[in-house]
Amino acid sequence: MENQRGKGLSFARRIYMPRTVGLGIGCICVTAALYPLNMPGWVWVVMLLNGFVWPHLAYQMASRSPFPYQAERRNIIVDSLCGGFWAATVQFNPIVTVTILSMMTMNNVAAGGPRLFFQGALAQMIGVVIAWLLFGAAFTATATPIQVLACIPSLTIYPLAVGMVCYRLAFKLSEHKRALSALSRTDSLTGLLNHGAWKDLLHVKFQQCRHNQVASVIALIDIDHFKAINDTYGHIVGDTVLRQLSFELRRNLREVDLAGRYGGDEFCVILPNMSLHQAWEVMERLREVLNDYRHPQVPELRIRLSIGLAAYQTAFTDAIAWLNDADKALYTAKNTGRNKISVASGSSSGGSATRISA
Repeated sequence: MENQRGKGLSFARRIYMPRTVGLGIGCICVTAALYPLNMPGWVWVVMLLNGFVWPHLAYQMASRSPFPYQAERRNIIVDSLCGGFWAATVQFNPIVTVTILSMMTMNNVAAGGPRLFFQGALAQMIGVVIAWLLFGAAFTATATPIQVLACIPSLTIYPLAVGMVCYRLAFKLSEHKRALSALSRTDSLTGLLNHGAWKDLLHVKFQQCRHNQVASVIALIDIDHFKAINDTYGHIVGDTVLRQLSFELRRNLREVDLAGRYGGDEFCVILPNMSLHQAWEVMERLREVLNDYRHPQVPELRIRLSIGLAAYQTAFTDAIAWLNDADKALYTAKNTGRNKISVASGSSSGGSATRISA
């Protein structure tokens, strides 16, 4: 409910500025067409109220309504009704009528698409009928030069105002789209790439390595005995450990390195344009930093990492073969004492791994 109200208020705010500008300058062209017709004084009062009071009243009505979106759509229908009324009141003066109705039609389509266009057209016809009942049906076939000049502000300033609103809306939608895209690729707990996004980028990096023949390394990182941490200290502390590891990954890696949460307590990193020795130094520094970490509420907690490294090899048939090499190196580290780095032997078949102890 609150989300819908927020969207409605945003919609009302977007309409407020074009309505205020459009009706204000619209009074100029209506005045030029009304003046020769010797209309009664109350018509002029209604025109001024419509042009300079109604925009603010409409916004207050929408913003105070429990359903601002529906209230603002009703306000737009009232705008259209008034547009039809003034078109008939000025006896369908050609330049004034085209200006009024085209500007309102543009606004209706921009605000609500075809449905609001047809609803607005119906409201305009009702406004015409009301004016004919009050003043009779009459038509003016020509427009004076003054009336043409009076319509120029509406034909220039109002489309600019609508265009600016549409531009800002398109810019916000683009920002939201980028944000949603980032969220869909990000692990909510750690802020790193999620499993799917990291795997997609792994395939991209594999193709780049194949085409450019550059040295790159995959690192798979596992938190030793993470289940025991959750069972002993609780999942809140376990989540803190995951976030701490992700923080240290971001702090120790380059901008071009791609870190992700592969699942559970397993993390993955692609280190492009980096030798195996350099990758080992980066991971060893990470392992030592986590070894030294002390949780403020649980000082006895120790974080140990097992890490598997695999350098890109031209013999790899695909990215999965590269990943499997790193996975086998991680398996070796976990099964030979943990808290260490294991480096794959470089065999594309994923043979034995060389172990580098802590």
